[in-house]
Amino acid sequence: MSKIGLEEKIIKQKAIDFKVEADFIKSQSFYLKKDWDSTLVYSMKQLSKKNSKALLDYCHYFRGVSFYNKKLYKEAIKELFFVSDSFELIALKNYYLGALFLELKEYQKALYYFKISEKIFIDLGESNNLENVYTGIGSVYIYLKQLDKAEVYLLKNLNLSKKTQNNDKICSSYTNLANLYYEQYKDDLAFFYFKKAYELSKSIKNNNKREIVSRNMAVFEENRGDFKKALGYRKESEQWKDSLNDQNKVWAIAEVEKKFAVKQKQKEVNVLQTENKLKEAQRNSLLYSSVLLLLLLGASVYFYMQKTKQNKIILAQKEELDELNATKDKLFSIVSHDLRSSVNALKTSNAKLQESLVTKDFSALDQLLHNNSEIANGTYNLLDNLLNWALLQTKQAYFYIDSLHLLSIINQVAYNYKPLLLNKNISFENRVAASVFVSADQDSLKIIIRNVLDNAVKFSKENGAIAIYTRASEDGFCHLIIEDTGSGMSEAKRQELLKETVLLSKKGSDENIGTGLGMQLCKSLVHKNGGTLSIESQEGIGTKIIIRVLKIENNG
Repeated sequence: MSKIGLEEKIIKQKAIDFKVEADFIKSQSFYLKKDWDSTLVYSMKQLSKKNSKALLDYCHYFRGVSFYNKKLYKEAIKELFFVSDSFELIALKNYYLGALFLELKEYQKALYYFKISEKIFIDLGESNNLENVYTGIGSVYIYLKQLDKAEVYLLKNLNLSKKTQNNDKICSSYTNLANLYYEQYKDDLAFFYFKKAYELSKSIKNNNKREIVSRNMAVFEENRGDFKKALGYRKESEQWKDSLNDQNKVWAIAEVEKKFAVKQKQKEVNVLQTENKLKEAQRNSLLYSSVLLLLLLGASVYFYMQKTKQNKIILAQKEELDELNATKDKLFSIVSHDLRSSVNALKTSNAKLQESLVTKDFSALDQLLHNNSEIANGTYNLLDNLLNWALLQTKQAYFYIDSLHLLSIINQVAYNYKPLLLNKNISFENRVAASVFVSADQDSLKIIIRNVLDNAVKFSKENGAIAIYTRASEDGFCHLIIEDTGSGMSEAKRQELLKETVLLSKKGSDENIGTGLGMQLCKSLVHKNGGTLSIESQEGIGTKIIIRVLKIENNG
């Protein structure tokens, strides 16, 4: 919820009314600055004192909103329930309760509190707050599958947003309506609002919103079959996403620097405290000689413990350095072995290409160009796997678990393999149901599917077949299966690939270069997402790669 004039005005007035309460003054100041941790600390200090009813209400309200922004939803609800019905910001209290129950998927409770908040804001004539309430009610009705009611409230939200002339809010309103119509298969209306949101996003500075609207346009155009436009929107979305990641890195570095500075100051304080104690001991040495002996003994124990602690830190750093060196050796091994093989193959192919140009053997030219394309594609995939594996090993990979539409994810990955499938005349079938949603990190799930699909294409012969589907399970997981009719593998090879220590593999008899890095990366990413990976295969018949990820049940 955005900060609005009513809330800020009232809170600042309370700072004047309770100016003698230092902890309350600090609490409300940090609240207005959105420093949620500091707000929680000083509001708790104020609650530990004897307070009036008004002070209690504000402290619990500050804590409830702070927990909400820290995504500690159950704690936030407990604090807001302590706020009395005579609280001056009772409308905002009910709005937050509605938002909290919406996050917890308790939709009837969310609707109840949103409705209370709506009535109060209408009576107060607070249109800024009504925008947020209408968005919340519309979202609840979408989850309850009452789409007509959802449309009414989302249109109300759009009308209020237009009155405030806030492009950021208007863009969000267009996006909400577009998604609603998209769920109802009203593609013309959905496209109309998706397009308006996209055009309006060009005039705002919210990169996150720009990334969302570009991605929405890409998915919409993919579903309409216009892959050229979809690719353009997809690239634009990735650019905004990269921009957001850069911002996040800057903020993360700033946060680390802040913590380091605080730690250094604390060390200085500790040193000064120790010096003061020593000076006091010297001044009173004749009277407190026995105390001095105890202090010396305590100091000896302390320094011994510090030395032991430092030794443990040094040992841990050494082990980490050993792991990094081992990782470095593995990376050099891959680079020296596989990249050299790929570049050498490309060099040999180019030499043949020159000979064919001289002899004007166009049939050979076509075959050599296809070979060069496959070599370049394989080298690119190797480098991409190498980068992601290195990030994973050095614990720099960013993970965000979210609800993902499995069919859309597979379609996005498979789109890039259409030329390779056509070149080898391989039939491809995606039989994943549109109703399947899984809980996973989107980028890592794409990397997993891409590597498995890449292997399926690589080891399939011409006129082969590849199918992707899910298998029923009652353990709360989705079993995603990628099956091909390729060359398959022996039991020994299957066991070797499933070992956690496998990194480099020998070249296969069909001259396909394989390092095992892609499969190692897949296993690590699957485990990172809380799942498992297994293989079923027979030589000369084909292979099934089974990816087990957490499934999200459809409550609708």
